[in-house]
Amino acid sequence: MKDYLIRGTDKLGRIRVLVAKTTAMVEESRKIHNTSPTATAALGRSLTAGVLMGAMMKNEKDVLTFKINGKGPGGNILVVARNNGTIKGEIMHPSVDLPSRKDGKLDVGGLVGNNGTLTIIMDLGLKEPYVGISKLVSGEIAEDLAHYYAYSEQQPSVVSLGVLVDKDISVKAAGGYIIQLLPGCTEEDIVLLENKLKEIKPVSALIDEGLSPEDIFNNIFEDFEMKILEKKDIEYKCDCSKEKIVKVIKGLGKTEINAMIEEDSGAEVMCHFCNTKHKFDEEELKKIMIDI
Repeated sequence: MKDYLIRGTDKLGRIRVLVAKTTAMVEESRKIHNTSPTATAALGRSLTAGVLMGAMMKNEKDVLTFKINGKGPGGNILVVARNNGTIKGEIMHPSVDLPSRKDGKLDVGGLVGNNGTLTIIMDLGLKEPYVGISKLVSGEIAEDLAHYYAYSEQQPSVVSLGVLVDKDISVKAAGGYIIQLLPGCTEEDIVLLENKLKEIKPVSALIDEGLSPEDIFNNIFEDFEMKILEKKDIEYKCDCSKEKIVKVIKGLGKTEINAMIEEDSGAEVMCHFCNTKHKFDEEELKKIMIDI
């Protein structure tokens, strides 16, 4: 079954909810980057967060960048999401792994680190993009994103992100949800929701059991009057192209391009998001120089 997300609200517009199944998306990123189990979980949670946040933007051309710099052994994590449901990402040191925690769970917080920042950049087609920054709380990503919403946007939010890695290191289940409490939400609503969330299983376990985003949505909000507003397919998809790489090469300047021609008789540029190699021979580089 394809990955997808749903967006919903209660009938009075006091609660915003997004729920996603991201198993195939995270597995695709694992294959591309050949990530260790812990790196798979770290990047997978970040991709899930990014695709949920991307769905909150209004226009298809809007771009959201999700960056984590926790100073852990896994290095920086970078995710780029669009409103159309496509996403791409990378982790700096994909092969680094850590022993499991005492409770048997993957040590994502240890790999990511918590001595750094979470940065959210939203390019909404305006003169300047919106940039929000908050300190990391744990490196577990879901807690850090909830803290970001509270600190940078003053938006009370519940964030759950999960990746279940199988014995063969493939992704068995992945997904997440974001619940935001909007103006008008009552204390009674909050208590009801808190009590429900205390008893619900981790989101990756629910997806592993075969529950759909709609099932999770209805399970959490069985005591509320809710409605689903949108269903959207999501996928890991890189939008790199040779044309875009040409622009990057032009930015290097004639001196650097000439050195590529004389020393290497061409150039090879690899995209960090999909590992595609874009090759340029001498003639192509000379044409690029003429256009500068």
